[in-house]
Amino acid sequence: MDFMHFDFSLLFSWEILFAIVLGTLYGLLIGSLPGLGSTVGIALLLPVTYSMSPVAAIIMLAAVYQAGEYGGSISSIVLGVPGTPSATATVLDGSPMAKQGKPGEALGYSITGALIGGGIGAIILLTLSIPLSTLAIRFSDPEFFLLGVLGLVCVAGLSSKDLPKSIISVLLGLMLGMVGLDVATGSARFTFGSYALMDGISMVALLIGMFAVAEVFSMLGQSSDKKIVTDTKNLKTKITWQQFKGVRKTYIKSSFIGGFVGILPGLGAGPASWFAYTEAKRTAKNPENFGKGEPNGIAAPESANNAAVGGALVPLTTLGIPGSPATAVILGAFLIHGITPGPNVFENQPDLVYSIFWGFFIATIAMYFIGKYTTPLFSSMLKMPTFMLSPIILFIAIMGVYASRINLFDVWIAVVVGVAAYILKKLDFSLPSIILAFILGPIIETSLRRSLLISGGNVEIFFTRTYSLVILMIIVLLIAMLILQSVKKRKSNPPKNVQA
Repeated sequence: MDFMHFDFSLLFSWEILFAIVLGTLYGLLIGSLPGLGSTVGIALLLPVTYSMSPVAAIIMLAAVYQAGEYGGSISSIVLGVPGTPSATATVLDGSPMAKQGKPGEALGYSITGALIGGGIGAIILLTLSIPLSTLAIRFSDPEFFLLGVLGLVCVAGLSSKDLPKSIISVLLGLMLGMVGLDVATGSARFTFGSYALMDGISMVALLIGMFAVAEVFSMLGQSSDKKIVTDTKNLKTKITWQQFKGVRKTYIKSSFIGGFVGILPGLGAGPASWFAYTEAKRTAKNPENFGKGEPNGIAAPESANNAAVGGALVPLTTLGIPGSPATAVILGAFLIHGITPGPNVFENQPDLVYSIFWGFFIATIAMYFIGKYTTPLFSSMLKMPTFMLSPIILFIAIMGVYASRINLFDVWIAVVVGVAAYILKKLDFSLPSIILAFILGPIIETSLRRSLLISGGNVEIFFTRTYSLVILMIIVLLIAMLILQSVKKRKSNPPKNVQA
């Protein structure tokens, strides 16, 4: 049996339709609340699946995952606070566009990207599950190390105005990612004797501190009665056909980037959105517009992180390997119902697998229509003046940080990071570079150490594998392009001679 000969009547039961609607609404809510996100949302809903059929349970959790990724963009755009780690890139252009009085337009770019990215991710899941999983499983630690390095090279180009400051930002992110216990030796690093830092810095605390708390400080410097938007019509979540045509290539390209990155275990939607954003900026006609409300800066990360959801389900269903933290929780739902994902499921229970695949596709469409009509409810907060909005943002942020690990120390981390981020932003350092380096740092370190352990300390392991060589060539090519861009910029803007 293949996906084209599937009996669709299996999906149109009240239980499955209810699961899709419930999962979508819940995912939108969880995603839009800073500090929670898809993984926490799925984990909280897992006990509910005990009394459900396997198909309805998995589809509901997949719907939460998909809707949660889009939901993260709502607070990113409306409040300038990423609801999920993967929505951090959306803040860069989504928040400025909202502050220009066009929040509905920004949300329109976002939800359209979520639909296209989710749809392409679902198509990848339906058609390319087995061959792509076979390719992904051939990637080992050397490839993951080089992919991480590739990510750092990409992010170094994010702050094109000042490359040295961007590199310093990357180094800061790597240092923050090293805080905690060394997994290999068990020794404490950068903990300063604090037991609270043994598990490392919480990503939620870092993200919310860097964006939410820092944003509150920025708002405090504005007029207290200023409103981000005053016209209710601006909250309608839509874009015109002409606006869509302007970003359609970014939607397609970023969706495929997100789908492929999602397939690689350990990466997921966060790195996928950053890869897509940096690629969109690199190939843009006017890269200087990024960070100022550029539509492609919203289209790229939003289509990529939703495509990564379908991609992350590929290794889970075909190999039993979770592609992301959220799919690791979904794996728990499979096991609760006595199902072990992998090649045998395709042979023994094809109806189950293709029900999940097609159900995920339907959930993506449901997310678009439900999100389109519920998003303005969340967006209405923009009509409040800043003296009311800033304490609400701070309260939501602090509650989100505390709820993520029930740890008061994380709240203090968020406050300290917020103050530091506010200062760094004023000094033109790259906050996105810090975040991506923080996310990729542990992946790079772990993969490097495992690779050298396997090879007995011989670095040739990075040059003798076919996939490693391909990634290495891409890294060299990108570095060469960055150098060429820097040289061209210096030639076009020669230093002015200062006369005594």
